[in-house]
Amino acid sequence: MRNLDELRPLTVGQLLALWRDCREIADPLERVLLCNGRILARCCFFRGKPVYQDAEDALEDLTARQVETLLLRLAEGGGPSGHFSGESRGIENPAFDAARFQALQGEERT
Repeated sequence: MRNLDELRPLTVGQLLALWRDCREIADPLERVLLCNGRILARCCFFRGKPVYQDAEDALEDLTARQVETLLLRLAEGGGPSGHFSGESRGIENPAFDAARFQALQGEERT
């Protein structure tokens, strides 16, 4: 995975335009992969410059896990975050109360 230091989220209108461009692709897997590649090609930056030239360039460089991780980060708002390793990390909620969660799970099982 190439270095990137910023994910710039797209507007809903930009996402819709990308999906419309891809919807004519008959194979559903190919359609979703190419659309995700187009999204990442438009959103991934390093030192202010695009990391990928196009969808194919992004898909040649990234694993499925890296694509998933980057798309999750975009869904969370993107932004500067230093180097992205592409490793899957849990989504952290600062208000999450693990003890309360475990207590609720225990109540559900009984």
